[in-house]
Amino acid sequence: MKIGLARSAAVQWVTEHARADPGFRGAYISGSTVGLPADAELSPASDLDICVVTAQEGPSAKPGKFRFRGVLLEVSHVPWADLASADDVLSSYHLAGSFRTDTIIDDPVGDLRRLQAHIARHFAARPWVRRRCQDARRRIETRLAALDPSAPFHEQVTAWLFPTGVTCHVLLVAALRNPTVRLRYPAARQVLADYGRLGLYPELLDLLGCSQLSAQRVQHHLDALAATFDATAEVAETPFFFSSDITPAARPVAIDGSRRLIDAGDHREAVFWIIATFARCHTILAADAPRLHAALTPAFRAAVSDLGIDSTSDLVHRAGTVLRFRPRLWAAAEDILADNPDITEPSRSEERPGRQSDQGQERAL
Repeated sequence: MKIGLARSAAVQWVTEHARADPGFRGAYISGSTVGLPADAELSPASDLDICVVTAQEGPSAKPGKFRFRGVLLEVSHVPWADLASADDVLSSYHLAGSFRTDTIIDDPVGDLRRLQAHIARHFAARPWVRRRCQDARRRIETRLAALDPSAPFHEQVTAWLFPTGVTCHVLLVAALRNPTVRLRYPAARQVLADYGRLGLYPELLDLLGCSQLSAQRVQHHLDALAATFDATAEVAETPFFFSSDITPAARPVAIDGSRRLIDAGDHREAVFWIIATFARCHTILAADAPRLHAALTPAFRAAVSDLGIDSTSDLVHRAGTVLRFRPRLWAAAEDILADNPDITEPSRSEERPGRQSDQGQERAL
């Protein structure tokens, strides 16, 4: 399906299902399709992300992934409070990219368009790009520091895995590329190749522990994950923020998407989402089907063991390795910032983000 048709379906869903909510403040498209032309193909292993802005403060259960008019949509709720400060959005590496171009579906009072115009004007300015890189680096640090050795092992793995993967996001943000979730490793590899730093890429894979894994071994773990995924989807009841990622509708992304990477020779790049999905399945199983969780745990432990992780002490050690890698990661990000031809030099008001001109824009929003 063409992305233009998928976007039309997104507009229709918002019109029919979101606009009538009394707290509705607007909607926009985010994720990997931002910036792609309407005639580009939407991969069968991809969804189209919709952010519905609400007046409600704090997190709420998201509709998640579902099929609508032939398109796999993923709908999330974003409190308006998260978008009210233009400076905060410009500084946020996971929020700013959605507003670098006009992806707005609906904006009943004009707040989103004012925000988008401001973000687009300053998005590529060096101080703001560096701030977003720092935001990603800070996420690595704070989330690894929060790893809880008393938590169930599958939750510990998740707490280590995601901040380790944010190493890719630091580089993607410096290159003004989309900090994609599932495909972060091939995207980071492309950035490093484009900027003559490909020698750093094996180190990113080493942090994950998959640099020496064979395609056959990754395929074995994906097959085991597929069985775990299907079993989990049948018994899942407890709501988690990722629950819609473990459903039959999401299988083309979690399982088929990983298989496509392996078939393309990117088996090491498939490992991140295989392990993430494995761990999420076991979070659900531990809550809703403890016996099944116990029965399927050996397959999960085998996959993690192939990354060199068999215990909490291994996770703590590997978290320390990631933290020690930060200076090399930051040096690479600075090199990309220096060489990126799309980075703009700041105006006087942008030399120190948050000065009066931007604060005035915040108040206007």
